[in-house]
Amino acid sequence: MPPNPSTSTRYAMLPTTDLQHAVDSIDSSDANAEKGAVDEETQSFWHRQMYRIVTAFSLLVVFAIALGMGVGLRGSSADATTTTTTTASSTATATAATATATETLVATSLESWRLDTASEYSIDMNWDSAAAPQTRYYNLTVSELEGAPDGFLRNMTVINGKFPGPLIEANEGDTLVITVINNGSTPTTMHWHGLFQNGTNYMDGVSYITQCVIPVGESFVYNFTLNDQYGTYWYHSHYKTQYSDGVVGPLIIHSSEEDDLVKDMYDYDQIVLIGDWYHAVAETYMADYLASGNENVEPVPDNGLINGASRFLCDKTPDDTCYDDEARNAVFHVEVDKTYRFRVINVGSFAEIDWSIDGHNLTLIEGDGTITVPYDYHKVRVGVAQRYSMLVHTNVSTDDGLFWMRAELNQYCFATTNSVLNSSVRGVVVYSTSLYAYTVGTLSKDLAPVTEAWDDVAANVLCLGLNDTIIEPMVVQAAPAASKFYRLDSSFQIKDYAIDLGYINNTNYKPLSSATLYEAYNMLSPDAYANVTDSNSSTLLSTSGVLPTGTFGGNKYQYVVNIPDYAVVDVLINNLDDGAHPFHLHGYKFWVMGWGSGNFKYDTYSDLNATNPMRRDTVVVRAYGWTIIRFIADNPGIWPFHCHITWHLEAGLLMQFEILPSAIAEFDPPEAWAQLCAASSS
Repeated sequence: MPPNPSTSTRYAMLPTTDLQHAVDSIDSSDANAEKGAVDEETQSFWHRQMYRIVTAFSLLVVFAIALGMGVGLRGSSADATTTTTTTASSTATATAATATATETLVATSLESWRLDTASEYSIDMNWDSAAAPQTRYYNLTVSELEGAPDGFLRNMTVINGKFPGPLIEANEGDTLVITVINNGSTPTTMHWHGLFQNGTNYMDGVSYITQCVIPVGESFVYNFTLNDQYGTYWYHSHYKTQYSDGVVGPLIIHSSEEDDLVKDMYDYDQIVLIGDWYHAVAETYMADYLASGNENVEPVPDNGLINGASRFLCDKTPDDTCYDDEARNAVFHVEVDKTYRFRVINVGSFAEIDWSIDGHNLTLIEGDGTITVPYDYHKVRVGVAQRYSMLVHTNVSTDDGLFWMRAELNQYCFATTNSVLNSSVRGVVVYSTSLYAYTVGTLSKDLAPVTEAWDDVAANVLCLGLNDTIIEPMVVQAAPAASKFYRLDSSFQIKDYAIDLGYINNTNYKPLSSATLYEAYNMLSPDAYANVTDSNSSTLLSTSGVLPTGTFGGNKYQYVVNIPDYAVVDVLINNLDDGAHPFHLHGYKFWVMGWGSGNFKYDTYSDLNATNPMRRDTVVVRAYGWTIIRFIADNPGIWPFHCHITWHLEAGLLMQFEILPSAIAEFDPPEAWAQLCAASSS
């Protein structure tokens, strides 16, 4: 049996010199084949021959070791990145299983800035989801460093000195206390994507909306309880384009209810972060993107990553600093004839991604924290910020036990091309029966499976998300009849200085100098802070619908819909743009009532499916199309609704819902929250 993926340090067998030469010979042949230097038939032949030679030789080595040459098992624990009050580990128990008890193993080396996702993102199957609610503490330090996730060296912003960020793990009902320390060179905030934050809207982490920024050299403590939800989520910076530079990580909420629904379906549980990747700091693209005359031509990625790694061919940019030795694919070690739950999260900035494993069927069981009736795919298209859990049964055979895991960027969503782009990003799935199970660890630059991609397409060549109408939640919830209806026209418009900006109902969003919630709270609770001067709350308490321009700090670039009382709200998103938009609603999980191309036909409104539509927090609205979502306005706060493409959000494609302002007046935010805004205005 190969080393278990749940170990805190990956291990690889220490072969003899001759065995290493044999393995290097295979790896070199495979690398050339990947570049097209050897045709597939010839490569496959020699691959099989060398595999047999090395297998025979390795058996002799193991036999010799069994006669007394073995020296035991060595390893070191991974650096701790979080602190919790519980004895439940945030990673699985280290077990480092081996083929024989006497094999000699050495720890696989990783760069100091690279997180060992093979262990850190492997979820402990013995996690106690039925434990009594408790408080779990995490520390997240934001800083900057140079790294080369795909071999190309660039400046990055990371968490706890690692990329990607650490796993945050808790139970439904637990309280998270997360201290974010800003050791970077720019302000920051942290958003907990998909979490309801019911009663703690001020902990949602959206810069200039639910909080003021955390200044350089300062910290802020996020404190919130995880009520009424479970599943796969993630966290990321919500300050300008910062998350695109590496400030991302997974967040998993366990529950006994989820275990009862699906846990007996799988044997292992693994997180897979996928996303596009750029070779420059994201903010540096903004000047060209928002330049006069540029008609919403977004920056095209240079590559993509799987769990923070992939291969970039350095000879494409010979004048740049690129390290071929650090250009390595993520490796996923699997046992034979087991079922794996892969929690796939698109943490990218722009691209839709088709995720698949060659030769393996995918069974979808979760989307955005909603457990679904199992549905089979070959490829699953994941929009930016969306999450899907797929079950994969490891019962497919090849000569070498290797398979490509693919994350294919949908180039049809791009308005232009990038000559260096690697759109077919890959990882390697290594079966426990493969010799390579003992010779590779977390990453590999030379393994080249000979498997072929599925020849079907997740949706089609258009920019489309997964079809929500065929995804059925396992826990049935009928959507109640709507009592309010709002239409939001999403568009890009060229106005002053020939600059193309994002608009919702003809309003381009620009942030306040403080935060929308801070201003609203001051108006509604005038005695909360001594520096409050505006105590006029009548507008917020009485207006139903769009608030007057300039309600918050006189800023005319805020489109805010006020819902003062409990309501069931339908929102028609009408996309007037030639590109698709993954729209995310903070604080809520909504029903996807329907979608289509062209204009919505109002005479079909009564035909929308309300029986048990898909519930999620991020939905892809197709180009020149529409989507209707429905949510129950019962979670008080200021909640952004925006496109999650980094460039579109920075271009102003955002509006806000103010829900139950009378309840906002009863909020009790910590004084440190208000002090952030005081610091911003000083």
